[in-house]
Amino acid sequence: MSSKTKSGLGRVGRAVLEAAQELRDGVDELDFGDGVPWIYNPLQYAWSAHEQYIRRYAMESCQVLFVGMNPGPWGMAQTGVPFGQVAAAHNWLGIDGVIGKPPREHPLRPIEGWSCRRSEVSGERLWGLFKARYGTPEAFFAKHYVANYCPLVFMAESARNVTPDKLPVAARGPLERLCDQHLAQLIKALAPKWVVGVGAWAEGCAKRVATEGVNIGKILHPSPASPAANRDWAGTATKQLQELSIW
Repeated sequence: MSSKTKSGLGRVGRAVLEAAQELRDGVDELDFGDGVPWIYNPLQYAWSAHEQYIRRYAMESCQVLFVGMNPGPWGMAQTGVPFGQVAAAHNWLGIDGVIGKPPREHPLRPIEGWSCRRSEVSGERLWGLFKARYGTPEAFFAKHYVANYCPLVFMAESARNVTPDKLPVAARGPLERLCDQHLAQLIKALAPKWVVGVGAWAEGCAKRVATEGVNIGKILHPSPASPAANRDWAGTATKQLQELSIW
């Protein structure tokens, strides 16, 4: 019997999609108090694009799951795709789903979707490496998948990005429980041999969640805020993956 449903979505894709829906709705119910005045949930307003990404690229043949921290303001916040720099998500990955607006939009961080002209450097570097090595997204996703641990964008009143590890402790606990659960669901569905944290923080999340038999590794985060990443990030990440015997 085929593992595909009538809609063409396979067992793995269906499980990943259901997990994302559960996470999408679960984080919307959390109360972050006054500590984080601006929060975007791209799994809500950019769900069309995120669903398209899952349907197209969540494969039963996945061997390596890359996990990032949370959406960047010019990446997944705009496109609904993890590390979703606009050009990479639209032109290389072929994602073109409808992008809406968050209920409250910071005037300095507008959601412009596919019209956004700002480039998410982390996503540009990450997807640029995968494109250079594999050529097509189909070749890359035959053995890999990319996800974020946390789906939410957090901003201070100044519009400064707030990463999940900097949230107040009272708010971080409930969020981590939902995100841990989602990551565990991804690992169960995709059954990868490796979970690779994009950065040390994501690696720590994977170590907390992964079950026995799943290998954990990390690569340098491609953020331009990292001096090390600004010195040949692609070469460094490639070497790290080779040292892990993944590439």
